[in-house]
Amino acid sequence: MKNLTFTMENYLEAIYNLSTEGKGARVSDIAEILNVTKASTNSAMSTLSEKGLIINEKYKEVFLTPTGLKLAEFTSKKHEVIQRLFVEVLKIDARIADKDACAIEHVISSDSIYAMQQFLSNFTKEK
Repeated sequence: MKNLTFTMENYLEAIYNLSTEGKGARVSDIAEILNVTKASTNSAMSTLSEKGLIINEKYKEVFLTPTGLKLAEFTSKKHEVIQRLFVEVLKIDARIADKDACAIEHVISSDSIYAMQQFLSNFTKEK
C-alpha cells in the first residue's frame, strides 16, 4: 500500500507492538506509546480503518486486519534490523538507535534491509 504516511506506519507498528495473544491495542495505549493525543489517535484510527488495515469499534480494542498485520510486521522487521545494525555493529546507544531506526524504516528499500540482514548474519557468525 503506497498511500500510507510515515505517521500511519508508526500507528500500525504501535498497534502491532501492543497487540498480544489475540488481544488488540487500546487507543489510550497507542497514544501514549507514540506520545500523541487521544484525539489524534482516534483520527488516525479512522484513516487506517477506511484503508482496511484495522478493525476499530468505538470504545473497544483496535485489531489489525491481515493486510494491516502484514504491513505492521514488515515495518517492525525493518526497524529491528536497522536497530540491530546500529547497536551491535556501529555501537550506537540503544535509545539513539531506536529513534533513528524509526525514522529510517519508512524510507529504506527492501534490498537494503536484506543486505543488512545478510551482513548481520555474517557478523554474528564471525563473533
